[in-house]
Amino acid sequence: MDQLAAMATFVRAVDTGSLSAAARSLSSSLTSVSRQISALEEHFGTRLLLRTTRQLALTDDGRLLYERAKLILGEVKEVEAALSRDRHQPSGRIRVSSPSLMGRLVIAPLLAEFLRRYPALSVELLLVDRPVDMVEEDIHLALRVGRLRDSQLVARRLADLRMIVCASPDYLARRGVPDTPHDLAAHDCLVFSDTPGRAEWRFADDTKAGRKIRITGRLWMNSLDALVGAAKEGAGIVRVPSWQVEGDLATGRLRCLLADYEPSPTPLNLIFQPSRLASPKIRAFVDYLVERWRVINPFGAQSSGSDTDS
Repeated sequence: MDQLAAMATFVRAVDTGSLSAAARSLSSSLTSVSRQISALEEHFGTRLLLRTTRQLALTDDGRLLYERAKLILGEVKEVEAALSRDRHQPSGRIRVSSPSLMGRLVIAPLLAEFLRRYPALSVELLLVDRPVDMVEEDIHLALRVGRLRDSQLVARRLADLRMIVCASPDYLARRGVPDTPHDLAAHDCLVFSDTPGRAEWRFADDTKAGRKIRITGRLWMNSLDALVGAAKEGAGIVRVPSWQVEGDLATGRLRCLLADYEPSPTPLNLIFQPSRLASPKIRAFVDYLVERWRVINPFGAQSSGSDTDS
């Protein structure tokens, strides 16, 4: 059995939804497709697919193989591409994820020059305010804010981000200025979240980890832009990246609060799988982004640009 070919057939069957559809897309016979999948099941000693007259359903083992097989097949394509053309002319598709606001204001404006520099490359920029599954969602590179927990990923640190608490002078005149994080319990807080419920903000104390303070949220949004807009209108106290509100702080539309309790900066990393590092297109994007980041310095003195492993 050609194991790579069998895995490719298995992935195609799952993607198309049936063995017959996979056979048509592969210009193969239904018998050949069925035989390859059966050979895989025999090789691994487990059932991979549950076949019905209308559709295919993955078993738990089948889903594991499907996710890993897609990754393996993608890596094989990367190697083939790297060996079959000049390494100075990367080509293909790059799928990148980024937090929405950062992607829109910082990353997207950099892509025009990147595409001019590498005419054989295309970029898909996914703007999402959640951690992505890089294997399942076929993400090549991701910008991620916060400490990294997945030791299998490689990280290139771009910056250290300050998270600050602020409010409008109008709100503070009406409700008073909080002197300590515990005072937030008596204030209206504006919370960034997809799911309203319990909210906690982290502040500095004598420990390295800091402390979390439960806050009372009266307004919940999944858009930092909208939250800042509400804060400027006097709706309450908001916690946001400092770079987002630098202009509002300078003009006095917002006032920084609890500066003595500001937690240590949060790292912003560009992450990717170790196997991707040898890919010419991935290396081209990583090098370009780090290069441009140092030039434009979007977050001021907070920018870093150092290499780290997660």
